Amino acid sequence: MIDAWRRALAPLRRYHRHRVEGLDNIPADGPALLVIHHSLATYDGFLFGVAAYEHSGRLPLALGDNLIFKAPILKDLAYKSGIVPASPQAGYRLLSEGRLLFVSPGGMWESLRPTEQARTVRWEGRLGFCRLALRAQVPLILIACPAADDIFSVRKSRVTDALYRRFKFPLPLFSGRRGAPIPRPVQLTHYVAPPIVPPIHDPSNEEAQIEALFAQARSVMGGLLSGPQPGL
Repeated sequence: MIDAWRRALAPLRRYHRHRVEGLDNIPADGPALLVIHHSLATYDGFLFGVAAYEHSGRLPLALGDNLIFKAPILKDLAYKSGIVPASPQAGYRLLSEGRLLFVSPGGMWESLRPTEQARTVRWEGRLGFCRLALRAQVPLILIACPAADDIFSVRKSRVTDALYRRFKFPLPLFSGRRGAPIPRPVQLTHYVAPPIVPPIHDPSNEEAQIEALFAQARSVMGGLLSGPQPGL
């Protein structure tokens, strides 16, 4: 499947002049939780996955939004691409097998951010990835592509917010190149931060450890998102 993805994504890689800084921060072996920022375009995450595979020979798996697995065609494609329904149990199992695992804490809710909130995170109350890293004792590796938020302009909409909050249904109002729903040819650069190693798990102090790890991860992601921006 990876060869099919490489062929399918090759035009987008050229279109966006995609590159990655910091690939050496991804371990050559052993488990790690790759925490990636979610853009509306979404495919920027797949571009990173291909680049990571070409660099290390390791294909990260991913935890996906449950909505994906309610659509038959998307469900089959997701499973074939190494995406599994998100759950703590699935995440822990994959990490215990020594895998690289993608998570996007903000999920689809983060991808629906209006342009006024570009280069920010929507992680409120979403500490599960830190709990998983702490209990599995694996490093967190933060990854961001700031310019991915420039691929489309997203309008603030109460309808969009209401539909997602009530039904988990994404209906963004967006535009791209020349006002059409066509991706703008922005240069995309992913930035990979050095690993955040969680403390030794202390069940009696777990919540405090999780909150501290979450604050550190959010700070690192904020730094990646506000870093150097590639031009058009």
